[in-house]
Amino acid sequence: MGHAFFLAWQYLRHHKVRSVILAVSLGLLLALPAALHRLLDEGERWMNARAAATPLLVGAKGSSVDLVLKALYFTDSAAAPITMAEADRIAATGWADPLPVYARFRVHGLPVVGVTLDYFDFRGLAAGRGVLPAMLGDCVLGADAANRLGLTPGDTLPTAPDNPFDLAGAYPLKLRVAGVLAKAGSPDDRAIFVDLQTAWVMEGLGHGHSETAAPAARPDAAFGVLPQAVETVTYTEITPDNLASFHFHGDPSTYPVSAVIAVNRDERSGTLLKGRYLASNASAQIVRPLETTRSLLENVFRLGQLFNAVLMAVGAATAMVVGLVFALSLRLRQREIETIHLLG
Repeated sequence: MGHAFFLAWQYLRHHKVRSVILAVSLGLLLALPAALHRLLDEGERWMNARAAATPLLVGAKGSSVDLVLKALYFTDSAAAPITMAEADRIAATGWADPLPVYARFRVHGLPVVGVTLDYFDFRGLAAGRGVLPAMLGDCVLGADAANRLGLTPGDTLPTAPDNPFDLAGAYPLKLRVAGVLAKAGSPDDRAIFVDLQTAWVMEGLGHGHSETAAPAARPDAAFGVLPQAVETVTYTEITPDNLASFHFHGDPSTYPVSAVIAVNRDERSGTLLKGRYLASNASAQIVRPLETTRSLLENVFRLGQLFNAVLMAVGAATAMVVGLVFALSLRLRQREIETIHLLG
């Protein structure tokens, strides 16, 4: 038996490239199903944990999957926005506490999420460095976002409008990094959080003005002394000096939000609140994120099962090819094997 292993080892050493290719191919074929199941299980745990921590979600009528992906995982989905009136409506019932979320903008591929301070308490988020946003124009970075951008508290983060050629669109805003959140192991780690009012300033719903000094009188002017003029300047950076000049136009209840997280007081309150959105003419819908996420994952697992079936077919074909290779190798070396057998 020892001699057989010796001959096998010498064969592997002599055909190194062929042996490595064969071993890697078989190893990948055996490891892929296990890796796929491990990846699916981890994704299921990660998504279900996020969804289970969110009791109810209110958003525009349409795809509940798009709504959940937009509000919970900050993806760039096609979910339509709703207005702050929905948050006021939820608060007026007394059955749940509303947490509006506005996740329209992105900076360097990272979502900029407008929230209220209650959101950080709800998600159990705390500043690992610096502080939470305390002033208009402040932002706080998730742990992964801070590492990707290479920013620390006190730095600035400029934003840009969606369309730089849209003169009537949102103005670029220079955000001040107030803090960096501690690692949470959730989608919050890769987000940039701002106050809702700051997100609306980025939307163009709020702006600041400043009165500059009047120009000096010119005796040689064509019409004598020029009248005093006042110039307005739109700020791209919010500082303590110009903070008082920032203001909003219109009714705040009409301002957009992506969705409203409804934290119901108990099961009965949640049921009553869901009943408010059962009317067919309602402009918004209410969903349980956990149910929507499980439905989405069922489709993912169907794809996983299909992938497993394909792998099994490929594995069977590979095994047959490998068996054929070994059979042909044995047949070609049949006389050598007989000679070795006769030698003992």
